[in-house]
Amino acid sequence: MKRKLISAIGVAGMMISLAACGGDNGDGGDKAGADGYAGQTLTVWVMDGSSPDQWQKDVAAAFEKKTKAKVKFEVQQWNGIQQKLTTALSEENPPDVFEIGNTQTPAYAKTGGLADLADLKNEIGGEWTASLNESSIFEGKQYAAPWYFANRVVLYNKKVWAEAGIKDTPKTRDEFYADLKQIGEKTDAEPIYLPGQNWYHFVGLTIGEGVQLVKEENGKYVSNLADPKVAAAMETYKKFQALSKAPKDKDEATPQQGEVFGKGNVGAFIGMGWEAGIAIKANPKIEKEIGYFTIPGATADKPEGVFLGGSNLAVAAGSQKQDLAKEFLRIALSDQYEGELAKLNGVIPNKEALQTNLKGNAVAEAAAPAAAGGGTTPLIPEWAAVENAPNPVKTYMTAVLNGKSPAEAAAQVEDEFNKRLAQQQ
Repeated sequence: MKRKLISAIGVAGMMISLAACGGDNGDGGDKAGADGYAGQTLTVWVMDGSSPDQWQKDVAAAFEKKTKAKVKFEVQQWNGIQQKLTTALSEENPPDVFEIGNTQTPAYAKTGGLADLADLKNEIGGEWTASLNESSIFEGKQYAAPWYFANRVVLYNKKVWAEAGIKDTPKTRDEFYADLKQIGEKTDAEPIYLPGQNWYHFVGLTIGEGVQLVKEENGKYVSNLADPKVAAAMETYKKFQALSKAPKDKDEATPQQGEVFGKGNVGAFIGMGWEAGIAIKANPKIEKEIGYFTIPGATADKPEGVFLGGSNLAVAAGSQKQDLAKEFLRIALSDQYEGELAKLNGVIPNKEALQTNLKGNAVAEAAAPAAAGGGTTPLIPEWAAVENAPNPVKTYMTAVLNGKSPAEAAAQVEDEFNKRLAQQQ
């Protein structure tokens, strides 16, 4: 799920409008009779890497036992999925249930492609973590269900930290900064590799400050980069980035920060857990030196804000099998199978109580504490265009790191930012 989840995290490209899908409301031909839903087959689209074969097998067996119907899982690729799903939802026979990137959900809800799942939320969603469920809600209605999530952590080189005389991982932002400075003073290693445009980490910092990158003004969305809290988040980013030799005008993939870390002369970097695999591929010897910890926040009792990437499960508004689709969701999202998915894939489940399934997975254990206080990019359909290259948020970050004040940098990109938010969806 590694590269796939990153694709889910970023919605690049405009959504093509869907014709509002009609279809049976669940009171028609899909009602269960004496034989349940015998003879019916539910089509479920899942993304490549999201659901292990064992999970699919177990869920399918439970579904068939309960409903007497079969489920057909169809694995999709993230590349091109927006266009493919847009087309499928406008046709007569869309997939009944499908996985959708959490930040993509509002755009599909706006077009009318998703069924209202308020009844399901009331029935089984009482304990869903609020921060994880937020992306499933559009204009106050429940259009999807939270499924699985992941967020960034600190990956660090245990050997480098030991050479610097650091015996424990930091619990606050100030302790983290002090440890990195100590690495710079007492070793030859680069304290942290933090490129100037690791913008998902910056989004996490704004979430920690309690602010969004857009605001509503006179009935439309506009840039909020000039907000003092956004500036505070950027100043925090700048403080840590000053300890890095990474380029100020590149992101974490240019070059791959895992490869830089893999060379063994970097104290830490902020990334997804799977990026350790990139480091290990570049240098297998470093595997035993890699550790993980939660990104520390301003105080020890609250981790740093993080961007929550992940997926929701939705029902097509045009599905003729909506009752059956909800039976599937009751099973797939049950504690048993939600917990199984978390354990098998090392992803954050939709309930905090299910995080016990992550025990023994070092990356997941480091990521989970920040989930409750995490968030996403603005959950509005208009946001999609903002992420297209050149991303104005990245431009803003580089401008600040190169010496402009946050206010000056915000003013530099404001027109372009607002132009993108005004594009028709």
